[in-house]
Amino acid sequence: MRLYLLALNPTDSVTEGFLPAAVRLGLDVTVLTDNAESHRRAYAGSKSAPEVVQCEVQDFREVIGTISQLRAPDAVFSNSDHLQTQTALVAEYFDLPGKDWKAALRAKNKGELRRHLAASGLDTVRSAELAPGASPDGLDTPFPCVVKPREGVASEDVVLVHDAAELALRCEEIQHRRPGSVLVVEEFLVGELCTLETLGDQHTRHVLGGFRTRLSPPPDFIEEMLVYVPEHPQPVTEQVLAQLDAVGVGLGACHTEFILQPDGRVRLIEVNYRAIGDGCDLMLAHTLQIPYFELILRAHLGQELPADLGLRTDLRARNEAVCADRAGTLTAAPGPFDLDADGVRLSYRPSRAVGERHEHYRTNRDFLGVVWAVGPDQETVDTAVARFIADHTWEIKP
Repeated sequence: MRLYLLALNPTDSVTEGFLPAAVRLGLDVTVLTDNAESHRRAYAGSKSAPEVVQCEVQDFREVIGTISQLRAPDAVFSNSDHLQTQTALVAEYFDLPGKDWKAALRAKNKGELRRHLAASGLDTVRSAELAPGASPDGLDTPFPCVVKPREGVASEDVVLVHDAAELALRCEEIQHRRPGSVLVVEEFLVGELCTLETLGDQHTRHVLGGFRTRLSPPPDFIEEMLVYVPEHPQPVTEQVLAQLDAVGVGLGACHTEFILQPDGRVRLIEVNYRAIGDGCDLMLAHTLQIPYFELILRAHLGQELPADLGLRTDLRARNEAVCADRAGTLTAAPGPFDLDADGVRLSYRPSRAVGERHEHYRTNRDFLGVVWAVGPDQETVDTAVARFIADHTWEIKP
């Protein structure tokens, strides 16, 4: 069976998750990407190395044309934030199982997500869109508020502002960096940041638990640490699922971020219609003890998932990023590391290569690496992660 995997940059989710899973399922994989050479370098020497084909993957018409010249597809899949709508449209064109492209668009377009949820009657967040280059003067903006790109990811150019003068300044800065981007300005939601992880086939949706997230201090929103939660209180989960139903989320993996307010009310931050990233997907598979990546691919092959996934709920996990605190060149850092000892599985993956120079972004792009651990209790995994970070050095020179 032929699987077409749409991707931008090679990620650990692809190299360590989806490609090995595809091999275990006996699938022949073709990666379609607009960055073919980086993918070929990433897969060189791998037992699961796929065929790589250059393609303008952000244009669904080009993807359809490319696939039509190759072997007939049995599944089309992507775990990229930027490619879910395109992938859904391509799957629909070839009459293959796929996500509803309208749901994928609502999830990606933060302005449309707010409008759709408001129209559904489930939640209304005060929100406005700002066209490229436009001034925020005249917006009916509550303060404090959050400014972010409408189709942004990974906390990039997401900032908290407190008054009209700061709003104008931040919008101008972001528009300079992103001259063609539409911005969203919305009310700041106060409460605990959590996630819900789900996995569905064409008939059933499974809840896999979620995470509690520690953010960097304001005005930025860097996701510094996530702790696994086997289940949220039932009323919380029900509120999230109701809003996902309204959006149209069903098939495949979904990573939903929400604020839990002190009164128990759930307010969605964003719906990422794909598996959680930054190593949390690999950690989740070990925590739940399920073939997570195979199950996702099976859903996109149109296969019905087991009614009971056999989730383990007795393990605990922690994922923590090591972040750059200034601009400069990374001159020393540990390499990839894996350890199984005393009932704890620990893994570290670099996010930045030694010798690379970067600015200080004040976003998730400041990650130098991510370490996670899975074990029998929270104290044990917290200690394992803290010990790894304390025992290693990351050096940045101007």
